Amino acid sequence: MIDEAVLDFTPASLMLLNGILAIVMFSIAIDLLPRDFKMLAKGPKPLLVGLLSQFIVLPVLTFLLVLVVQPQASVALGLILVAACPGGNISNFITHRAGGNAALSVSMTAFATVGAIILTPLNIAFWGSLYEPSAEILRATAIDPVNIAITVGLMLVLPLVLGVTLNTHRPALTRKLRRPLQWLSMAIFVAFIVLALAANWAQFLAYAGAIAGLVVLHNAIALGGGFATASLARLSPYDRRAVTIETGIQNSGLGLVLIFGFFGGLGGMAVVAAFWGIWHAISGLALASILGRTEAAR
Repeated sequence: MIDEAVLDFTPASLMLLNGILAIVMFSIAIDLLPRDFKMLAKGPKPLLVGLLSQFIVLPVLTFLLVLVVQPQASVALGLILVAACPGGNISNFITHRAGGNAALSVSMTAFATVGAIILTPLNIAFWGSLYEPSAEILRATAIDPVNIAITVGLMLVLPLVLGVTLNTHRPALTRKLRRPLQWLSMAIFVAFIVLALAANWAQFLAYAGAIAGLVVLHNAIALGGGFATASLARLSPYDRRAVTIETGIQNSGLGLVLIFGFFGGLGGMAVVAAFWGIWHAISGLALASILGRTEAAR
């Protein structure tokens, strides 16, 4: 039974994943300068709409999906946890390919990462407790929101601050580092996920089939929710593309860290996050190839 399955993930592997995510976040941060945040302060609407879509609309839609489908407890909590994470590390690249506002996407990733210190543990605890089967897991696990906040802070916020600081004081260096570091960090991240799945391949195959359709539907709902929120807010097509993609690309790597660090590698949760990590890249790149054929009005 998937709720009782546990994937094997050593403490050393978890530490390695933490380091990889920190490098990925650093590679995003060296695209930012303090003035980027000041510019958004003058016109914050697209950013605020994006964060609303990310941390409120998506968790609500995810909870409604859970109520309708009534999945097993660990699968439901996996979906809720992924929805509670900030935007994924490839969202900026995909937004650029889609012809959307890449600067807005990078800023959304940055602000969502900082906000995740508080909002990710709160969303997991709040929405997870409303679905009784997953609430039982939360009660048995007794997760500490403060520990989750510290984990998120060390992995994501510290590299963000270091990246912005380096770009501010050594722009020539960051120009040389930017592209190679982004490609290298993504390649390492993908390789790590593949190796982690290979070590648990039998269990992954046993459950992935049942979960695949649900993850595909969840990702489609995330993209649709981002598009609808941006449209209702009357954002420009240029900004709307960024919000749509940022909502539909989740930081499943962070999700895996939290699952193995706080939930003991619970099978249903881990398979959901791992499959999300594969699928959102496929759906995001496919969407970018379609949107990128036409220029978005600004």
